[in-house]
Amino acid sequence: MRADLRRPAAPLATALAAVLLGAGGAVAAPVQAAADTPSPVGIGPAVTDSYQRGAFGVSAWTDTPGATVTKVSATLRKGDTVVEIPSVPAYEWDKGRFGLGQAPLKLTEDGGTMPALGRYAIDVTATDSRGNTRTRTDAGVLDFTLKPQLEFAFSAPGWDDRTTVPSGTLTGVQPGSGDIVPITGRTVDVQRTTPPAGPAQSPVTDATGAFTGEAYTDVRPGDEFRVAYAEESDEVHGSTGWTRTLYTWRPHTVTVKAAADRVRVLPGQQATVTGRMTDPKNGGAPLAGQQLQIGPSTGNSLHPAFAKVVTTDADGRFTARIPSLPGLRIDGWAAVPVDPYQSFGTTAVGGRLAMPQEARILLRSRALSNDAKVTASGKLRATYDPEASVSAQPVLLEVSADGRTGWRQIGSAKADDYYDTVVRAGSRGGWYRLRHPATDVLAEAVSNTFRLVRTETRISGANAGPEPVRKGAYVTMTGSLQHYVNRSWRTFGSGSVALQFQAKGSTAWRQVATGRPAANGKISLRAKATVDGTWRLRYYGDATHFTSPFSWADYLDVR
Repeated sequence: MRADLRRPAAPLATALAAVLLGAGGAVAAPVQAAADTPSPVGIGPAVTDSYQRGAFGVSAWTDTPGATVTKVSATLRKGDTVVEIPSVPAYEWDKGRFGLGQAPLKLTEDGGTMPALGRYAIDVTATDSRGNTRTRTDAGVLDFTLKPQLEFAFSAPGWDDRTTVPSGTLTGVQPGSGDIVPITGRTVDVQRTTPPAGPAQSPVTDATGAFTGEAYTDVRPGDEFRVAYAEESDEVHGSTGWTRTLYTWRPHTVTVKAAADRVRVLPGQQATVTGRMTDPKNGGAPLAGQQLQIGPSTGNSLHPAFAKVVTTDADGRFTARIPSLPGLRIDGWAAVPVDPYQSFGTTAVGGRLAMPQEARILLRSRALSNDAKVTASGKLRATYDPEASVSAQPVLLEVSADGRTGWRQIGSAKADDYYDTVVRAGSRGGWYRLRHPATDVLAEAVSNTFRLVRTETRISGANAGPEPVRKGAYVTMTGSLQHYVNRSWRTFGSGSVALQFQAKGSTAWRQVATGRPAANGKISLRAKATVDGTWRLRYYGDATHFTSPFSWADYLDVR
């Protein structure tokens, strides 16, 4: 106790005595006044250890300067039963704290000093090194009772017997010794909590603490059950409970053989799965009236939202139809039992089933060059899933004479997730389109059609002379440039024309002169002759005309 809160002792008593003496009254001895002085020793509440009920802890201190608490003892009381604890040891790791943590109290049958279970009042006495002492009555309550605990299990239901019987054991942990002992003759609460919730049961524990409830019928794997027990007495104090899930059962393995009529379902199509269920434990007899869930899957995992439940007929046969599902990434089909007590064994029932996503091609550019090369670019994308990868998907360049029929492929390329897909091919004009043929990833997609045209050209009447030609003299090559318009060849006087030469024994052509045709399309170009060789003319086209085919090649001797 703090010094400033204590009552005044001898000085106050002496002063009072002087006052009384002066008044002629009797004066008590000073020793009697000192007897009313409170002890400087303090004692806190005693608390039972929640884990070890055979122990308790208490704080003790002294306000006497330079003094320490040297001894703590306790008395336990329950009715006429009194247990003396001569010494409550100090905790080395917690100054001023005392307790029985290292040597908890035990029942006499376990070699201890406690005659019986119960809840005991604790009186604590503390003494300091100056001889001051104090006793705190009812400092706390020692909860010297059994701590209850439960074990709980189910019997395993099966396909032919869908009942489970709850059972378990109610035991208590003895204080001090930690021994596990049965708690007998007690009622335990048991109830199924998942729909349909069953009635509460109240089985009673036997001499071993075991209990067995009544059978619950029509149970399913995954059902939950609650078991609970609570008691507050001199023998048992506390509550315990569990929620347990039924996860052990006896499955019945059946045989299911099924197949789909296709491995790819395009938009607007559907796959038909047919099969049969039989009972291998009954000689392969058909199982009628059994339900299966059949639908699309990804990575062997069924999509339950799109699955359908079908029922086997009298011969165990069943049929299910799986439509195309835009926007979903499907790679197969699967069948699973509806009845949780059925099993298809270790082999999954299902197969490959591609469900290509709807796709589109957006044209970006198209061109027809003067050397008869078509170039078209566009983006291939899944219609309902912009994030779907199209990498390496084929894109074809096709041509048609009328833009409606007779389409044929002239080029191809692989699509890219990020960049335009560019397709090139040789062609001399017509109606074109980009097309993605159906694959397991994307359905068929076709771009808008487009027309590219250029005017055909040619050089007619090509002739080189003189023949033979003298070395160092000029060779003149003539001809007529024409283009095909209004369904006939007409003279064309525009653009650039080149004279090319290939020396005898060489495979390379080199350009030796250039010029422009006359307004009437006439061409006349000349160059010096140095060796024997071949001469030809070439028109390179313009924005609307093709490059002409090579003209007639004329061989000249040089002498």
